[in-house]
Amino acid sequence: MTPLQIDPSHYDAFRVDTADVEPDPCIEAIESAARDILVAIGEDVDREGLKRTPERVARAYKELTAGYHVDPVKLINDAVFSVTYDEMVVVKDIDYFSLCEHHMLPFMGRCHVGYIPRGKVIGLSKIPRIVEMFSRRLQIQEQMTRQIADFIQEQLNPAGVAVVCEGWHMCAAMRGVKKANARMVTSTMLGWFRKSHNTRSEFLAAIDRPGV
Repeated sequence: MTPLQIDPSHYDAFRVDTADVEPDPCIEAIESAARDILVAIGEDVDREGLKRTPERVARAYKELTAGYHVDPVKLINDAVFSVTYDEMVVVKDIDYFSLCEHHMLPFMGRCHVGYIPRGKVIGLSKIPRIVEMFSRRLQIQEQMTRQIADFIQEQLNPAGVAVVCEGWHMCAAMRGVKKANARMVTSTMLGWFRKSHNTRSEFLAAIDRPGV
């Protein structure tokens, strides 16, 4: 079985559309909290460089947590198609950025997704958008990996789903253990990817192979 490998960098499919994100009613509360933090660490919130910082922080957090406000139905947008194709589909090297729920510090990396269709496939741009939806929340990498796999399983009912996420965590690089080169790799294997060693190995070889 030869997997269909797709490089998502060729497509403008990474950002969550602003139309998919509801207005945040808590923007003023975030600004106030950011201002309180600046005062607490001994900063002058009225100095030139910080005057608009609380506003910028609020806007940044609205974007970084946009995944809470994405409607999954609108995200899929009827982009599920009936097919006879039943070979492995792989979308690899999907960049993601998220926030650790323990320290609210960023973690980032790449996500690789594979599935074996069982009568249905999903539009190419939707896989990176699914990764984006779950990454734009407070969480841990292990949970995000599972959420992506479960969502694809629920939407397509494929013969199998595989998700591997590689992550670099600022909470380990900037503070605590201070190991800047440490990377975390998490995976979720469902269906044939869990049952079959050959299927799992084929997927792992595909995401390890440079280029397309």
